[in-house]
Amino acid sequence: MTAGTAAAADDAGGRSYGKPAYRGYVLILLTLVYTLNFIDRNLLSVIAQPVITAFNLSDSEYGFLNGPPFAIFYALMGIPIAIAADRYNRVVIIALCIAIWSLMAALCGFATSFMFLLVARIGVAIGEAGCTPPANSIIGDYFKPGSRANALGIYAMGVTIGAALANAFGGPIATGLSGTAVEQWLQTYGMAALFPIDWANVEGWRVAFVVIGAPGLIVALIVLFTIKEPPRGFSDPPAMERRAGAGLRETLRELASKPTFWVMAMGAALTALVGYGLAGFQAPMAQRIHGISPGQFALEFGVPLSLCAAAGTFIGGYATEKLSPRYPTAVAWLPALGLLLSIPFYQLGFFTPTARIFDVGLVLWGIAATLHFTYLGAQYTIGQGVVSTRSRASAIAILLLIVALIGNGLGPLIVGWLSDMFMSMQLAQHGMEGTLTNAMCRSKELLAQMPEAQRTICAAAYGEGLRQSMAVTALVFIPAAACFWLSSLTYSKDLVARG
Repeated sequence: MTAGTAAAADDAGGRSYGKPAYRGYVLILLTLVYTLNFIDRNLLSVIAQPVITAFNLSDSEYGFLNGPPFAIFYALMGIPIAIAADRYNRVVIIALCIAIWSLMAALCGFATSFMFLLVARIGVAIGEAGCTPPANSIIGDYFKPGSRANALGIYAMGVTIGAALANAFGGPIATGLSGTAVEQWLQTYGMAALFPIDWANVEGWRVAFVVIGAPGLIVALIVLFTIKEPPRGFSDPPAMERRAGAGLRETLRELASKPTFWVMAMGAALTALVGYGLAGFQAPMAQRIHGISPGQFALEFGVPLSLCAAAGTFIGGYATEKLSPRYPTAVAWLPALGLLLSIPFYQLGFFTPTARIFDVGLVLWGIAATLHFTYLGAQYTIGQGVVSTRSRASAIAILLLIVALIGNGLGPLIVGWLSDMFMSMQLAQHGMEGTLTNAMCRSKELLAQMPEAQRTICAAAYGEGLRQSMAVTALVFIPAAACFWLSSLTYSKDLVARG
């Protein structure tokens, strides 16, 4: 093949933008940005119990803090930011959004009230909403179609890496790096006078928010000054038909005749409800029931469970690819099977005795997480597969909106509400109805004045209420699995993308 023929063939399949080394740098940097996105997003869940204790929050209040406000603003702000990314400089938008969410994450460490923390979390959500749409668009222009799937796959690793790093750093910092330790470090370098703060009263969770959130401001500057804005559509083949994407109305009209999409979307949303709910409260449950500190839980449970979730995502995709030639609807019923099988492992893991929690409990919980996350790739495969090419992006946007509002929005809130309810029931079972309340059992001052027997009952009810809540929430996998199975019944008829 001559050089001219090779160039023509390359043009026919599109040309990547820039030199290979620089493309690789851009991809790695954007993956780092996505990783930071999920570190800051997951940090609150990692250090949940210290935050709950600091503001004397009920589990319902904490569930609200970690659920609806973040989900609503994240979901709704993603739409106008995506529209802006199609019209204006995407690099500037990403850099600005990184700066916003990093600053707001750091400000969480300065929160003096529940409302302060709530507003700061909303700020994190608004900033993080501007990460994925423009980043995907930039990657699409840097990499030709034949290379995009691999590039986007690398970028998507930020989800799992971010969750693992939030546990690996957030928990240990919150537990081991007190305000006094920070003051000593500042004194070593002669900078203590620059921060006239009463460091003795600064809790570790506040340090974690600042230490993990603030570096994002530096990353924002690196993005702004080192990533070049690529020409739009540069990497698409010259012969590619430039058809405008379908609008929201057109996509909704197309989806109206596709029951597979809506049933699957409900299954994915219910699965996310369980996932966000359990993730938001797993560290507090471990501390209340087993006495495991946030730092210890993050390292010995959080990181391994994040890796199990990544393994489950890979296994689900691999199994679907192998089974689909023989079972065309495997993409829909395999997630149902994985979700149902995960339930007994979650239940056994939740009720593992403290003496075996670090071996048997961790293994059971890891198996559950692996089976649980076999669903993740299926939601995108089905969501794109049942609509025309012009509607794919809009269909996925609709899917993510449903998943965010129901999953992230309701999951932590429901677990928190159930936890408070079961805690009250536990107190009543101990004959303390009318004598002890949830609020009394959370108050350090009132606990200090109680007899030892009442303090013991409070501690038991506080932990057992949350454990029962998580066990009940895991049962939501049953209707979620039913939805995925029902979607398999109409999948073949509704499928557009074949082969």
